[in-house]
Amino acid sequence: MSLSRDSFDLVVVGAGICGLAHALAATRRGLKVAVVERDAQANGASIRNFGFVTVTGQQAGACWRRALRSRDVWAELAPQAGIRIEHRGLAVAARRQEAVAVLEAFRATEMGAACELVPAVAAVGRFPMLAPAGLRTVLWSPHELRVESRQAIPALARWLAEAHGVRFLHGAQVRAVEPPVVATSAGTLRAPRCVVCPGDDLVSLFPDRLATYGLVRCKLHMLRLAADPALPRFTAAVMSDLGLVRYLGYAELPEAAALRNRLELEQGRHLANGVHLIAVQSEDGSLVVGDSHHYAATPDPFAPDTVDELILDELRQVVALPGPVVRERWIGTYASAPDRLMLIDRPMPGVRLVTITSGTGASTSFAIAEEVIDDLLTET
Repeated sequence: MSLSRDSFDLVVVGAGICGLAHALAATRRGLKVAVVERDAQANGASIRNFGFVTVTGQQAGACWRRALRSRDVWAELAPQAGIRIEHRGLAVAARRQEAVAVLEAFRATEMGAACELVPAVAAVGRFPMLAPAGLRTVLWSPHELRVESRQAIPALARWLAEAHGVRFLHGAQVRAVEPPVVATSAGTLRAPRCVVCPGDDLVSLFPDRLATYGLVRCKLHMLRLAADPALPRFTAAVMSDLGLVRYLGYAELPEAAALRNRLELEQGRHLANGVHLIAVQSEDGSLVVGDSHHYAATPDPFAPDTVDELILDELRQVVALPGPVVRERWIGTYASAPDRLMLIDRPMPGVRLVTITSGTGASTSFAIAEEVIDDLLTET
């Protein structure tokens, strides 16, 4: 990139999914875009997650609608960008009567209208990856899709560069944002607008603004399990009872209170460590499984086996996998707020500070970015 000669309509700071989504939304509106990323390649939460674009279970209202829209964008761009859709849909396996009550209540909402409750007898044949023991019913959602994050994010960036002319500057730290000047460690960019997508970096840019939101960082454990030839192929992503008291689309229903009370008695350690189950499958048959949630201003870098065992314990109850073999373990982190799922701040005219504060970047970023770019373009 020629910093001395080029000017842009928009500079995006951060090349995770949130930053890439803003670059896409801007190019679709005819803007010339540059993306500045401090790392040599995507290395944060955007490649450390499930790649699971989750619609069902998102909080009712704006978040759910954003997830639907973002899912549609993923489905549209994936074949163009050479991104493989690993599987579609979601199977929530209920093992307690209280969980069945939550799913029945959810099914009666607007968000559950396209979903289906599948009785255990039928579910065993329809979802052969699920363990039949203790299974009561399955909520089937057709909305979700899953990509391989560590491949999809670089592929999306390449496609933005090749098909949409987005200019990427990697290995550069942004030092100041004062449109029309964006000062970086590699030189100066010029643009009348800038979107800063800092992820869980709460101190490099606009730390005073970020501090007003009470943000902390959430650490989570993730696992990749070796392919097991005895395990039937996944026909959908899998979740369980624990997710029904964590995902707000379920957890905010009155029926979730009874389930939480029972889970506190039976799986208190899981809840104390923020464990709920998501299991998705990759092309090679391996499973990506998680996760846990621990919050701190600076989370420690350690991943105790006891937390991984809680995740695997829930997996064994739900999926017909007798002896999981762990192939990889890693930690992810993301920004978290006590009172919001995302934040959009206006530190100055022409600048937006955008952070997903709920771990839903893959699921909601495309829709959020469209709203932000529209807002920037109508700013007077």
